[in-house]
Amino acid sequence: MFSKSKNNAINIITLIAGIGIIIGTSALLIVLSGFSGLKNFSLEFTSFTDPDLKLFPLKSKTITLDEAQRTALKNLKGVASFSEVVEERLLLNCDNKYLSVTVKGVDTNYPSNTVDSILAFGQWIEPQLPQIVAGWGITNTLGFGVFDLNKTIKLYAPKPGVGQVNSLQGVFKSLTVANVGVFQINETLDNSLVYTSIENAKYLLNLNTDQVSTIELILDPNTNGSDIEKTLNQLFNNQIRIKTRVQLNDALYKMLNTENVAVYLIFTLILIIALFNIIGSIIMMILDKQENIKTFHSLGATSKDVRQIFFLQGVLMTLIGGAIGLIIGVILVVLQHQFSLVMITPSLAYPVDLRLGNVVLVMLTITVLGIIASKIASHRVKNNS
Repeated sequence: MFSKSKNNAINIITLIAGIGIIIGTSALLIVLSGFSGLKNFSLEFTSFTDPDLKLFPLKSKTITLDEAQRTALKNLKGVASFSEVVEERLLLNCDNKYLSVTVKGVDTNYPSNTVDSILAFGQWIEPQLPQIVAGWGITNTLGFGVFDLNKTIKLYAPKPGVGQVNSLQGVFKSLTVANVGVFQINETLDNSLVYTSIENAKYLLNLNTDQVSTIELILDPNTNGSDIEKTLNQLFNNQIRIKTRVQLNDALYKMLNTENVAVYLIFTLILIIALFNIIGSIIMMILDKQENIKTFHSLGATSKDVRQIFFLQGVLMTLIGGAIGLIIGVILVVLQHQFSLVMITPSLAYPVDLRLGNVVLVMLTITVLGIIASKIASHRVKNNS
């Protein structure tokens, strides 16, 4: 395999084939690691605000939560904490500018680590007070800041009922609030979400004390979510719909996974094209070794035995080139992770994540494609024997 041919062109073709395998393998690993890093980076923003489990009403718009159910949730094994949430689309007004926003009323059990992660300026809302914490984009659009006493900020919720409308007060229930903080999560939520206390949200929506829109649960580590879901369904008489963190972001997960598969297929196609060099290299060797092949036949070797020689040579070229490419790819990914060689912005390095699954996938891909390419090329022996 490592011996040089008398024909210099064959040596050059073989070298090019080997380099192509090395570059293709390392490129595939680097790209997969890059997309794994981007996936983790994207999901970090959702993990700030998304609970492990979220309970939605099955048929109505609210869940009835009495004291017995609250006590049962507190004592439920595997549940670290839970918070009651009232969530609805309302109108936010400032200086005669209106914006449709999602108002999320949360209780005092809302996770403090979530608050610390998202709060950029100011302070968090206090219960029983007319306060909000708005997204960065909302404050820019409506032009108010933190504790901005020169601005009058109001929340409007439509009143239920039928009949003729005589005045604006008859249509909307309003609450004058003060913005006490600004949060940053991602562009979508920063432009659409406003936090307030659950008491304010219930007041605007005319809900009773035992009515909530959703319940968010944080689970203990290594808790079996399936067992928890069965218990929750029994506790609420199967009148709830439960979503996990993945299900809450199913569109994002599907998009990221689809992109990952698409990039894998594109770079696999590039790898297939590179393997054509292996096929060409082996065929050139077969043509160059015609006299040696005749000698083998004279010694009693069959065409199958000779094909096996060239097949093994192609597989070895692929495996060695793939191994070298993997090593180079791993080194480059580790260097990017440690030293931030490539930057997206001056302060943000391109995220990468070196996963064993990606390494195995790349090696498996190059092995399978190498075997197929070597098998195709080795069959030329039959036609030239």
